[in-house]
Amino acid sequence: MKITLLVVGRTADRLYTEGIRDYLERTGHYIQCEMEVIPELKNTRNLTQEQQKEKEGELILKAIQPGDFPVLLDEHGKEFRSVEFAAWIGKKTHAVSRRLVFVVGGPYGFSPAVYQAAQEKISLSKMTFSHQMVRLVFAEQLYRAMTILNNGPYHHE
Repeated sequence: MKITLLVVGRTADRLYTEGIRDYLERTGHYIQCEMEVIPELKNTRNLTQEQQKEKEGELILKAIQPGDFPVLLDEHGKEFRSVEFAAWIGKKTHAVSRRLVFVVGGPYGFSPAVYQAAQEKISLSKMTFSHQMVRLVFAEQLYRAMTILNNGPYHHE
């Protein structure tokens, strides 16, 4: 199994890109993982929020492959403590045959078609974060989950 963080738009701030790269590289010692970037839409000035979500949704759905298990990082998703998330990841590594794909949508969220294609939704917090911050926080939590599952020294209770 492989873990993919599927995101809309590149991460612009070097602080975030370095942190994300570092955590994904660390996670790679435990499980194969990657970040896949869907290009930002161009000329969105004339699009409504719904139209933008639809167009981004089409690109997200194209990136999801047969056999993938898509999970949306969404404010209305299930919240976990880090240890609970690690246990959830542990179960998925045995149940998912291809890719466990965590999806971070664009600034307006997901289209109805993406919600319909999702297997589950996870929330990182009740607070709202920038899309770039979500990537960094999720990459850290993924690394933390893998160290918990492998009895590493990173996580302390």
